[in-house]
Amino acid sequence: MPQTFDALAVRAWCGLALDALGRAREEIDAINVYPVADGDTGTNLYLTLESAATAVEAVFAGHEAGGGGDPGRPTLADAVRAMAHGALIGARGNSGTILAQLLRGMAQVLAGDDAPAHADGTGLGLALRHAADSARQAVAHPVEGTVLTVASAAADAAGTADGDCGAVARAAYEGARTALAETPDRLDVLRQAGVVDAGGRGLVTVLAALVESLTGETPRGPAARGPGPHPRTGAAHTVAAPCADDDAPPRPGGPAFEVIYLLEAEDAAVARLRERLDALGDSLVVVGGDGLWNVHVHVDDAGAAVEAGVEAGRPYRIRITHFGAGDAHAPGAGRTPPERVQRAVVAVVPGEGLAGLCTEAGATAVLARPGEPPASGELVQAVRRAHAREVVLLPNDAELRHTAAAAAEQVRAEGVRVALIPTRSAVQGIAALAVHEPERRFDEDVVAMTSAAGATRYAEVTVAERQSWTMAGICQAGDVLGLVDGDVAVIGQDLTETALAVLDRMLAAGGELVTLVVGDGAPESVAERLQARVREAYLAVDTVVHHGGRQGSVLLIGVE
Repeated sequence: MPQTFDALAVRAWCGLALDALGRAREEIDAINVYPVADGDTGTNLYLTLESAATAVEAVFAGHEAGGGGDPGRPTLADAVRAMAHGALIGARGNSGTILAQLLRGMAQVLAGDDAPAHADGTGLGLALRHAADSARQAVAHPVEGTVLTVASAAADAAGTADGDCGAVARAAYEGARTALAETPDRLDVLRQAGVVDAGGRGLVTVLAALVESLTGETPRGPAARGPGPHPRTGAAHTVAAPCADDDAPPRPGGPAFEVIYLLEAEDAAVARLRERLDALGDSLVVVGGDGLWNVHVHVDDAGAAVEAGVEAGRPYRIRITHFGAGDAHAPGAGRTPPERVQRAVVAVVPGEGLAGLCTEAGATAVLARPGEPPASGELVQAVRRAHAREVVLLPNDAELRHTAAAAAEQVRAEGVRVALIPTRSAVQGIAALAVHEPERRFDEDVVAMTSAAGATRYAEVTVAERQSWTMAGICQAGDVLGLVDGDVAVIGQDLTETALAVLDRMLAAGGELVTLVVGDGAPESVAERLQARVREAYLAVDTVVHHGGRQGSVLLIGVE
């Protein structure tokens, strides 16, 4: 039967592409030399597509629960809109932002008012054409030999293909694969490093997954290197090599910061924003539409880039990354680095108070502001700042497990021994840090920290932003929620009373130490009331209070 592109194909494509990028991520990171040799293109593509895949799964879950007109089967328009929106809000880095616009371009064709339940080969070809054109328009100064060239070649090949969606996808893949092999001939920095474009390599991986989702066939993969001998070793370019940062020509005076944010703004304001950001820096990509945009730029004045966003509309999820000492922008990158320390701890924390606590304990803190989870690049930079031979990484958030794993893989490739302890809350991280002893053998230290974290139950008290179904029933906007081990256990109206109910639930199973992390939004008396409850009702249980500052949850509770 002829292959068609429908909602199930979108779902399969996202899943297969995510798996493929997960396998190729390290290889793609290793060949990342343009526009900045910061070794994170594969990781950024993976995280962007992960957000897209999560959004598609949410649409299917909603229909399976009876939220759609046809339970269990969303329309093609539903699926591609979700895919594009998920990629837009989760886009990371230059490559991820361009991928988000490619997916949005496809959605604009496939999710129109008169869109059919499934697309044929002609429709898929038109979608790939619009995707390539819209991505090129989103980049302030398109450069040939990049992912834009690969996307255009895929669209050209798809436009000349006859047949069903499977035939069109195969043609697009082969066109992209051929263009990828030619990228070193179009961009000097790639030719000098002896690699193909990393973003283009990632796009070819995504298109291979499209072929597999439509035909069940796995196309042959592209080489990570260019067609000639390696410029230093003379070996044929058939496999990926370590990160080629030292092959990339230096860019003295280049921008020092990457700035990314989501922006709610009107089209006219965004047009003015493009002009202003273009004057401030380079690698400018602005994608999106319908009032929501993702802005990416490299600048020296990060504050000015954010201020420009404030003038245009409402920026949020702001991420500012300083290019590290090992990248192409850093002056003096060739100097001999200082001697590494033996061991360090890197911990993600939700507020300034815990950041100070971790710093006092000798750890390197990465601040996760409300609504702004750190990207893998930020975690990589934190590990590099720690400058240790051995690093214990504490993500302190279940949602950061993939991001932390990606960062750990990247720094392991740089020769750092990394242990990732899957802490799900900052209170588990505090427990792990409390038993950390750098003089112990690394494995023994990791086991002790993991045991301490695992023995700590965690809870949080927060305020609901909208009506929602929970494990404890339906909550309304403004209700106080008490979550125990990640699930809503208590719904209340008073924050202190809800916190007391949560504490009683946790201590019903026993405990020796209660840790309270109080945020700025908590009543002044809440810590005192909780401490009094422990003293009165639970003998031989100690309490420790930390002030978290501005953090996502009003209160964090840990019970060891």
